[in-house]
Amino acid sequence: MEIDNVFITYLEGLAEDRGKLASLRRGLGQPPGTCAAMYPIVAVRLPHNCSRVEEERYYLIASLFGFHPLSIKVGNMGDHIRCASGNEITVAVERRFVNLLSTHWEDIPDQLRQAVSFLKSKDQPINWQQLFFDLKLWGHPDQLTQRHWANSFWGYQISDKSQDK
Repeated sequence: MEIDNVFITYLEGLAEDRGKLASLRRGLGQPPGTCAAMYPIVAVRLPHNCSRVEEERYYLIASLFGFHPLSIKVGNMGDHIRCASGNEITVAVERRFVNLLSTHWEDIPDQLRQAVSFLKSKDQPINWQQLFFDLKLWGHPDQLTQRHWANSFWGYQISDKSQDK
């Protein structure tokens, strides 16, 4: 699925602007939308009449992007965390991923910050377009985002041995 979000494209255009990235990072660890340093960068890109939850999503994504602006056009958080884990997924990584999947919206900023920090430590880029879209569906009763991420993280992977046959 091709996702094109003007806001994410705008953020990706800031990837080399150290000053603006620093302003966005100031929002880390604060409730989304409460860091005044972010307003000049984010508020001008908010859709007219967006809800509080939608506004929080914009500020959350912007602060995380400011922290780790490496971008890729494919995959989701399940893919990214699996790739960053290398050949063997540790118990600790799996536990953190399960915690992320079971997180309520109110706690998603802290859990996502930890996940993005892990990805940054492994130089793993993030599909920011997909993450922005996935967060929009976070509270869906069928847990669409969580199931999609889980399928990507634990889903069937062709092993090197099976490719040799």
